[in-house]
Amino acid sequence: MFRIGLTGGLGSGKSTAARLFAARGAYVLSSDDIAREMMRPGEPIYNVIAEAFGACVVCEDGALDRRALARIAFAEGRVEELNALVHPAVITRQAELVREIAAKDPHAIVIIESALLFETKHGERGREHESWRSRFDLVILVVADEGIKIERYVQRAAAGSALGHERRCELEAEARLRLAQQIPDEKKKPLADFVLENNGTVEELKLQVEELWPLFQFAATAGQDR
Repeated sequence: MFRIGLTGGLGSGKSTAARLFAARGAYVLSSDDIAREMMRPGEPIYNVIAEAFGACVVCEDGALDRRALARIAFAEGRVEELNALVHPAVITRQAELVREIAAKDPHAIVIIESALLFETKHGERGREHESWRSRFDLVILVVADEGIKIERYVQRAAAGSALGHERRCELEAEARLRLAQQIPDEKKKPLADFVLENNGTVEELKLQVEELWPLFQFAATAGQDR
């Protein structure tokens, strides 16, 4: 079993990197996907978020309005309050899934994709003060220039629709606000074992993934880190 933390700021392309590793055989656990499942109506996290943030973050069908929740959290300075409600449960679930994978595949390469790997102050339940270092055998950081990150965020939010000037400015402002809540790449780089530069094409990112993959395969088989 080899555990890798994969992180990067908004718009860095970490999800694309995760898909490239998955195509080579890695088990990828997305923190965002796990959180989304745990925020469904009836789940414990859903209840505490609805109580803490109010009816304005609940859609007519009862589902959480994640976009409204994020907007309130960032605009009102309540990001850490939201993280404190979500992160412990998500990290605990990640640990459970890692143990399940290890039981069926002792040589598995497990990649946990998390935007806030370095930023989070929380750990697995029962190990709340455990450092992120103890959760991974190594960490990969995906980086990109700020302008590229912002443009990727805008394009993802637009989802193929044409954007007017005012809406584009709103999205760019949202991106900058979110990036301001994250540790800058230059401060994250010394904490990471590998850095993937992602200012170019997917093919360029793929080449970097292909270069690292044999190292991880060896480590997983040998039961050693790099």
